[in-house]
Amino acid sequence: MPTFRELLAATKREIAEVDTAGAAAMIENGSPVVLDVREPDEYEQGALDGAIHIPRGHLEAQIENRISDHDVEIVVYCAGGVRSAFAAKTLTELGYTGAVSMDGGFGRWKDEGRPWSTPASLGAEQRNRYQRHLLLPEVGETGQLKLLDAKVLMLGAGGLGSPAALYLAAAGVGTIGIIDMDVVDDSNLQRQILHNVDRVGDRKVDSAKKTLTALNPDVNVVTYDTRLGADNVMDILSGWHVVVDGADNFPSRYLLNDASVKLGIPVVHGSIFRFEGQVTVFDPRNGPTYRDYLPVPPPAELAPSCAEAGVLGVLPGIVGSIQALETIKLILGIGDNLSGRIIAFDSLEMSFREFRLRPDPANEVTYANRDRITVTELDGLCSPTLG
Repeated sequence: MPTFRELLAATKREIAEVDTAGAAAMIENGSPVVLDVREPDEYEQGALDGAIHIPRGHLEAQIENRISDHDVEIVVYCAGGVRSAFAAKTLTELGYTGAVSMDGGFGRWKDEGRPWSTPASLGAEQRNRYQRHLLLPEVGETGQLKLLDAKVLMLGAGGLGSPAALYLAAAGVGTIGIIDMDVVDDSNLQRQILHNVDRVGDRKVDSAKKTLTALNPDVNVVTYDTRLGADNVMDILSGWHVVVDGADNFPSRYLLNDASVKLGIPVVHGSIFRFEGQVTVFDPRNGPTYRDYLPVPPPAELAPSCAEAGVLGVLPGIVGSIQALETIKLILGIGDNLSGRIIAFDSLEMSFREFRLRPDPANEVTYANRDRITVTELDGLCSPTLG
């Protein structure tokens, strides 16, 4: 039987190996994937910037989901160059053609004064809470940290805002803002699941904050108990990463559109009517916006509110959940979001239909024209004001 030293020597003859200077040159001159195969406690104490972390014992099971390109250059490192050598051999056997082991490992890299950082990491309680997310290669610890760093603003704490906010809080979105100037009413409880009987008469933003922080203490809930208007919309929206639109009136939607376009913030839009709902993403930097969808509002008689026409209580739960899903996809940068697509749901038929939406050449309220947009109170046909 060969000794460990003999196995290591044989492995090093079969793989490509570079010293720390060579690895640094590869990183500086190209765009290799940097792979850290140390244990979690080692990784948490410091790592190369931008490294993907897969402990050596999980390499075979996780590598395909984390690095799909078998021809990309991969610089593999561990503490001293032993585990990385065996990892490079494994990668070669799995068909990765560009894997090289960094001799000397992180210890030598650090001793030579080369750049490294202490990665952000989840605490033990967070690892347990978000365990099912961590099992998803598309999320993992890096994605969960993105969620915890994300700031999502909810327009409304009603039928759509309730399920969307609950699922975003449960998912670990770190900061959730809520705009609503209403109070909890008995008639809300048929669909607005953020609230309950004990809170009838309370401010909706206060009720929402109690529910969300009780669900997940990781979440910082910022409340705006005010009407969204031209005098405050820019200040309120500034600094948020995504806005979830649960508004129930056209003036608010057009006001939100113009401000979000000017700021370049994506809006996850939802709307409901009786037994039907719609969801889309308005991303002003990369796709059509609300004014491309509806250049002017329809006449009031053709667009009655839920208070006038009614709504099936479970419907906003479905639509709001899809809004939460699209928000998470935007934060993580995964999947195909609904920018340029509208999903229409009919609960009676139990059918989903997709419609394509393209930018309107006549629409001047665009991100390219953002410096000319003046956000004003919108009356009549909600015409935009351009400087």
